[in-house]
Amino acid sequence: MSIIIQIIKLIAKRKKFWLVPIFFVLFVFGGLIILSQGSAVAPFIYTIF
Repeated sequence: MSIIIQIIKLIAKRKKFWLVPIFFVLFVFGGLIILSQGSAVAPFIYTIF
């Protein structure tokens, strides 16, 4: 959790708001990978890519 807070502080301090969509997409794909491990949804997620 502290890593996410540090990233938010970096973006706010350096005014690098163009990084927000990049990190958002990375977190979404990371969440999909974590949630689809060993579940019945995995074959459907793999067909997207």
